[in-house]
Amino acid sequence: MFLGRHRHTIDAKGRLSVPARFREALAEYQGDELVVVPEIHDRCLEVHPMEEWRKLSARLQDQPRFSADVRDAGRLYFSRAHEIALDGVGRILLPPDLREQVGLGKDVVLVGLSLSYFEIWDRGRFEEFDRDNRPRRQEIQDGLANKGV
Repeated sequence: MFLGRHRHTIDAKGRLSVPARFREALAEYQGDELVVVPEIHDRCLEVHPMEEWRKLSARLQDQPRFSADVRDAGRLYFSRAHEIALDGVGRILLPPDLREQVGLGKDVVLVGLSLSYFEIWDRGRFEEFDRDNRPRRQEIQDGLANKGV
């Protein structure tokens, strides 16, 4: 499970150490293959185990092929995905174009969201997001409660 917030740095070659707890969660997927894609609003990178990415892709494939929303999702989201691998010491190499698209600097925060993926944020941008959304916490919890969560 990908939980918590972890501060890390990206080295000069674009490598990022994945926290041990996240590596443990990735080990459950029996593979080091990952998919990294900019979040739809370009605020951060999403990191998906390949197995979870395939499930997400399959759900899109089950949708009507000629739907404009389905085509746009492919063009605007899936087409920007990159396959990467966790190396032997638990690092991932983030392609320069992806780092640039979401404005990642050296200092980052890895944010665990669920069983299926985590995000990589520029540290300053995430702190701003967190600060700006603190007043909405109760509203968000109430919205989830209304959805039965």
